[in-house]
Amino acid sequence: MPELPDVEGFRRVLESCVKGRVIRRVDVRDAGVLHGTSVRRLRDALEGRRFAAPRRHGKWLLARTASDGPTLLLHFGMTGQLVCAHPDDETGAHDRVLFTVSGGRQLRFRDQRKLQGLWLADDDSQVERMLDRQGPDAMTVERKEFQAALSSRRGRIKTALTDQSVLAGLGNLLADEILWRARLHPATRAGDLTEADLRDLHTHMRRTLRSSVTAGRVPPRDSWLTGRRDDPDPHCPRCGHPLRRTRMSGRGTVWCPRCQPDAD
Repeated sequence: MPELPDVEGFRRVLESCVKGRVIRRVDVRDAGVLHGTSVRRLRDALEGRRFAAPRRHGKWLLARTASDGPTLLLHFGMTGQLVCAHPDDETGAHDRVLFTVSGGRQLRFRDQRKLQGLWLADDDSQVERMLDRQGPDAMTVERKEFQAALSSRRGRIKTALTDQSVLAGLGNLLADEILWRARLHPATRAGDLTEADLRDLHTHMRRTLRSSVTAGRVPPRDSWLTGRRDDPDPHCPRCGHPLRRTRMSGRGTVWCPRCQPDAD
């Protein structure tokens, strides 16, 4: 599933592929990925405009258009991605919407499972309303705001980290990786964490995100929990102890019982 580093990578794809270019044509090959807008409205709103600099908030990508034009909002669900291509390149079975721009380039929204998709906002106030339930972005949130957001939660810290209304951008892989680095058991109650725990957690989150954004995803390195979690017999890359797996709030969760002892 695309998480913050993946979406930041898609932001770079969009920027390098179409920023500043005129949208010549919008081809919707599958209207099932459109939410709250029609094919005709999407075309009328975007064709003839220029893409401006995009921005990202959590797992959302905001493809703005120039001169205070409408904004295209993209959410990639579990299998979505953006691809920069040439208009003459063969389209794939999962290419849902194609944006052909000046200069012979085409941006493609590709998604196999279609769990999320594309929205259209007429102005900034509508963008704000669409993102109203999103918490602060995990990449830019300051430590005090991070501590305030988590210390008020009663549930488990793993659940709080992946709740987009608390903190926007973290998914399953990132949450497990960050908790492993911070030596916190995923079932620890968020409200039980000390100020020192939260400070340390924020530090590890920022470091993990910086490395992941550079790599364009959560990298499956041998020195990372992510690089070992899918092994047939996974062991902790730090201490060598066998890793454990469970499901927490419906999510597959991996941790090291030696490095991350149960707080109870």
